[in-house]
Amino acid sequence: MKITDRVINMIRSWLRIEPAQSSQITINETLDFYGNAIKNSIWYRGKSDELTELYRQIPGDRTAFWKASSTSGMEIRKIHTGLPKLIVDVLTSVVMADMQDIEMPEQYADVWENIENENNFKQLVTDALKKILYIGDGAFKISIDTDISQYPIIEFVSGDKVEYVYKRGRLCEVVFNTTYVHNHREYLLKEYYGRGYVNYRLFYNNKEIDLNFIPQTEGLHRVTYDEDWIMAVPLKIYTSDYYEGRGQSIFDGGRTESFDALDEAWSQWMYAIRRSRPKEYLPPSMIPKNPYTGENLIPNAFDNVFISTDGGMPEDGKSEIKLIQPNIPHESYLSTYITALDLCLQGLISPSTLGIDTKKLDNAEAQREKEKTTLYTRNQIISVLQEVLPQLIDIVLKVYNTILEEPTTDIEVDIPFGEYANPSFESQVETVGKGRTQGIMSVEACVDELYGDTKDDDWKKAEVARIKSEQGVVVQDEPAVNADMV
Repeated sequence: MKITDRVINMIRSWLRIEPAQSSQITINETLDFYGNAIKNSIWYRGKSDELTELYRQIPGDRTAFWKASSTSGMEIRKIHTGLPKLIVDVLTSVVMADMQDIEMPEQYADVWENIENENNFKQLVTDALKKILYIGDGAFKISIDTDISQYPIIEFVSGDKVEYVYKRGRLCEVVFNTTYVHNHREYLLKEYYGRGYVNYRLFYNNKEIDLNFIPQTEGLHRVTYDEDWIMAVPLKIYTSDYYEGRGQSIFDGGRTESFDALDEAWSQWMYAIRRSRPKEYLPPSMIPKNPYTGENLIPNAFDNVFISTDGGMPEDGKSEIKLIQPNIPHESYLSTYITALDLCLQGLISPSTLGIDTKKLDNAEAQREKEKTTLYTRNQIISVLQEVLPQLIDIVLKVYNTILEEPTTDIEVDIPFGEYANPSFESQVETVGKGRTQGIMSVEACVDELYGDTKDDDWKKAEVARIKSEQGVVVQDEPAVNADMV
């Protein structure tokens, strides 16, 4: 037997691998979905004092900028940049600005126009989009109140006031929570929107009580209808990785920590500027006096204009005033700020969309390249809206037909959106023209690529016919076998 075989046999004889023992790891979540929604709402509101109060009350990293407290006598001004609100508002405007007229069968157009005007539909969707971006999700609630309107009433309720009931991955019920105050007591109304029914339950101190107990819910009762749809439509852009069945805020995934770091970088920069203001060192004889009492003035803690020095009777008989201006490492602070800013925006929105030019690239091609991140996020939002909003409009019209006791049918609805950050028309003509001259694009493809959704199909067909006519291309019908007999 060879030496190597002996070594292998020896290893086999003593080497034994025991399987790992099963272990249990317990991680306590800091906040549930509703607590997280409140935290994101405070970040969106963007008030420094509210952020300070928030982080003092929630558990978490004690070294976080908004949680940490300054040493007495060394206080630092905490400044919030307002970036989270700016991101949400700009993303919403980028999407909603290109929302075009809703397309539906002609027989429903007039009814929907009235419903749209009654509910201020575009503004409603705009407000809903803002809330789901920073809260995570929400739901449109459709209700009927003939005292207010003869048409269905559309409301949007943010995710911090909504619950969802799923069975085998299918949505079965949407629960809306509303708090009422009566005689200095808080009552919770739960509205259960299910398939074919709407039910109401009133609670006080987690105990169910009669609906007629407070005037706000008096007269409410269970409503049923013979249909298999829910008078509520959930809306979310991203699916949460933390809370099952819920939507995810664009502030989740560590982005609030990046916002915290950005605020710290900016506050530190401003603190350094304040501490580095010019200082005058004065001898005692030159310290400003109070014109009424003759006492020395105390330097202001904000500007710290002058500082008293020892001495004042030099041998040469001169009393000098020294002005000192410390140097501020602007480049280091700027680099830190831009790095923190990039972490806040990465994978979500381009700095140029917010009007921030960190790379100083001004040519049009570079600007369009920087807009790609915004374009990806925008396309994700639009794809969800084009799926949810037609479903919402379909159910609203079904509710209206139910009010009139008319049969309900599925209604095909389309909501087109315009282009965003597309190349200039001149560059498009140049590119498409090259494709046409090289024989790889037809006239129809060129016209469609140039005009996209800005022109309808009839106009495009007429334009194609005009171009072919000018180029001497004549289109004739193919002769049939029995053409002479016609």
